[in-house]
Amino acid sequence: MASGGAPRRAARQQLNPDRSDSALDRFARAVTTLSQLCGFIAAGLVALAVVIVCQMVFVRYMLNHSTIWQTDFITYCITAATFIGSPYVLMTRGHVNVNVLPLHLAPRGRFVLALFAASTSAAFCIVMAVMTFLFWKEAWDNRWVSDTMWRARLWIPYSSMPIGLGLLTLQYVVDIACLVTGREAPFGIDDGDDAAARTARAARAELSE
Repeated sequence: MASGGAPRRAARQQLNPDRSDSALDRFARAVTTLSQLCGFIAAGLVALAVVIVCQMVFVRYMLNHSTIWQTDFITYCITAATFIGSPYVLMTRGHVNVNVLPLHLAPRGRFVLALFAASTSAAFCIVMAVMTFLFWKEAWDNRWVSDTMWRARLWIPYSSMPIGLGLLTLQYVVDIACLVTGREAPFGIDDGDDAAARTARAARAELSE
């Protein structure tokens, strides 16, 4: 199992610099920029949530005052960071990967598996983006507010769901396009970098020691 946390080189070096600057390259760069922006926003939301937690502890236990909005605000920040940060996580392969099967497949089988996985994930994200948009629209139309003392307008935190899932879908579209056009290797594993090659390298490293 590998975490795959290292960013893709220069955010997207799978775009071959020797290729002409095609529409796909420009689209991929635009989506990459959006995904990077989402990462900064998500990090800011998490940091803001940490600050509010500290403020809530100070107000409640040092000043002995009641807290009204802090718990809701922290919950909304963490939820929004999860959805909005998802395109950045996909772009950098920051999610946990299990690459045992891809490493043991032939290049053709690895390509088919990567295409199937990305297409299925993209289809799921499209469905969820539509459903969460309808959920957000219902909150907007009916002027939903939270059932706490703060009475927050729920369309504001709910908007992070369709926005994040929509951008995640765009990132999947870029990944699929780069995979099909050969700009990116399946699962980031180049031909010749399979399980046998890695075992051989590990054996040579042990012998050299």
